[in-house]
Amino acid sequence: MKQKIEFDEALLKKYNISGPRYTSYPTAVQFSDTFELAGYHQALSQSNTNQPLSLYFHIPFCDTVCFYCGCNKIATKDHTKSPPYLSALYQEIAMHASLTPTTRVVEQLHFGGGTPTFLNDAEMTDLMANIREHFTLADDEVGEFSIEIDPRKANGDTIRHLRSLGFNRLSVGVQDFYPDVQKAVNRIQSREETMAVIDAARDCGFKSVSIDLIYGLPHQTLETFSNTLDEVISISPDRLSVFNYAHMPHLFKPQRRINESDLPSTAEKLKILQRSIEQLSDAGYAHIGIDHFAKPDDELAIAQREGHLHRNFQGYSTHAECDLIAMGVSGIGQVGDCFAQNVRTLDEYYAAIERKELPIFRGFMMTEDDHIRRHVIMELMCHYTLDFGVVEQTFGLKFAEYFKSELEALKPFEEDGLLVQEGPKVIVQPKGRLLIRNIAMVFDYYLNQGKSVNKFSKVI
Repeated sequence: MKQKIEFDEALLKKYNISGPRYTSYPTAVQFSDTFELAGYHQALSQSNTNQPLSLYFHIPFCDTVCFYCGCNKIATKDHTKSPPYLSALYQEIAMHASLTPTTRVVEQLHFGGGTPTFLNDAEMTDLMANIREHFTLADDEVGEFSIEIDPRKANGDTIRHLRSLGFNRLSVGVQDFYPDVQKAVNRIQSREETMAVIDAARDCGFKSVSIDLIYGLPHQTLETFSNTLDEVISISPDRLSVFNYAHMPHLFKPQRRINESDLPSTAEKLKILQRSIEQLSDAGYAHIGIDHFAKPDDELAIAQREGHLHRNFQGYSTHAECDLIAMGVSGIGQVGDCFAQNVRTLDEYYAAIERKELPIFRGFMMTEDDHIRRHVIMELMCHYTLDFGVVEQTFGLKFAEYFKSELEALKPFEEDGLLVQEGPKVIVQPKGRLLIRNIAMVFDYYLNQGKSVNKFSKVI
């Protein structure tokens, strides 16, 4: 079924407040540094021995800084920094593997950054060999093994080498093809560089290519971003992410180098968003959720149609049943009821590894109420529908009683045409899809206690 979106500028402006993206619930804002590491050890040891795994590896190094970036990264041109990092990472891999049942098969693996291809081919080979030594990876038909690529730091040979190591999905950063925008954010990247890695990925059998774009960057206009989208559509990626640039220089220092007066106005950003949705819809892409689009035959679109789409720290996912183990600085994972985040700096990371401890510095143990609310929020975020009966059967409660105040809080959304309640169901309407974060926020216990709302970006 084609996902329909109705663009209502007045409602988008009305509801454009700060709120979580819900890559998890509870969100990372609730993680505590009083978290006890023993809880994570126990979660791993007691995890379902037959349940598949997802692994995330954070490679933090970049030899140039993109000014818009809010990721945990280390800007350096010194490639001697990668061997000690890999040495520590190998030790963390071994520690995690010693706590994880050997029967568990890794069905998802993702390298993020930073710039993963900061590592040279030999280092990448050694890292993948170490992972395979300690974990059982699914075969190529089942496994989804992806890596983020900066086309300025890779070429056809790089891509072919990655495919030989088992990677079969590629995420390519583009952001914008317009030269003035690229210069303003310190990311000069030609279309030829981008196509070199994409063509190589298709030639050597990568199963999926995704492109990342950002709207709201300096010097962007409706016309220039529309032209970038036309170019991207002509490339025909399997998936696209069209992210909203969140200008938060108080949190991300590189953003201080962006001149705020060069940013498009809120009105211009809304026009860019509307045009982007129209162009991608006309080109046959399905709107998966928030800023993600996919071809109708892509695994994400299929998972959404079949009702088993999931959302985790990497975004939308097809493997809802996977526990996620995250390794490297700042990685965030979830095993069973337990969320855990690694330390954010290299010094802290190396010190923990030297003590032969997992480098986790904060986390969260979910309560039964958290499980209930996570189910509700993820159903809304992934499928735009909430079936009260499923919640009641799954958790043994009466929905109307448990969520009495929340159902009352949904009424203004219903009055504005963002959703309807049809019997024991909430169904998000076309004009509510872009505001799904607002609807999900109604069920967020912690947010509604007034905790840390200012730490989130605007929903539009």
